[in-house]
Amino acid sequence: MADRHTRTNRPMPAIAFKVMSWLINIRNRRHPPKEILQETGIKPGFKVLDYGCGPGGHSIAAAELVGEQGKVYALDIHPLALEAVEKVAAEKRLANIETIQSACATGLDAESLDMVMLYDIFHMLGNQKEVLSELHRVLKPGAILSADDHHMKAEDVVSGVEGTGLFKLRARGEKTYEFAKIVKGENHGRKRKNP
Repeated sequence: MADRHTRTNRPMPAIAFKVMSWLINIRNRRHPPKEILQETGIKPGFKVLDYGCGPGGHSIAAAELVGEQGKVYALDIHPLALEAVEKVAAEKRLANIETIQSACATGLDAESLDMVMLYDIFHMLGNQKEVLSELHRVLKPGAILSADDHHMKAEDVVSGVEGTGLFKLRARGEKTYEFAKIVKGENHGRKRKNP
């Protein structure tokens, strides 16, 4: 897949991260993360990973939606991202968020999550197959990989995620794609809408 963006497994410079965060926060005012998450089926009590959380808009929204019985893991390679998430979580008194600094490995137990959010980060990953393998490992059977990347064409997001053979498109929402974890021995027939 041709990509005009540089893929890397290193954190961007701090100034670039701050500018990106400022732009994301402006976008989040126009398209609130909580509204986006409404179409994902996230429920109270869910355990969720926000992979590539950035400044944490989706992490915070998810923590509010899963409630005290749920848990949100906010993972990013950049320490400033984790600081931003921790600051907002403290301000909002959200005790159900834990940050993870990593370029791939989550450190989470196998089949322990109900949902993974993969938003606006896929185009930046230099190790897409490794990341998708790790996300497959930590998702429960029947769990949701919710993805979108406005930097990529719809067909590139779908083919990039499905291309590993680990996930299949289950549904296309207005703002996100819902992928199901493929489990060995399961029927791989696909019923899907065109992206």
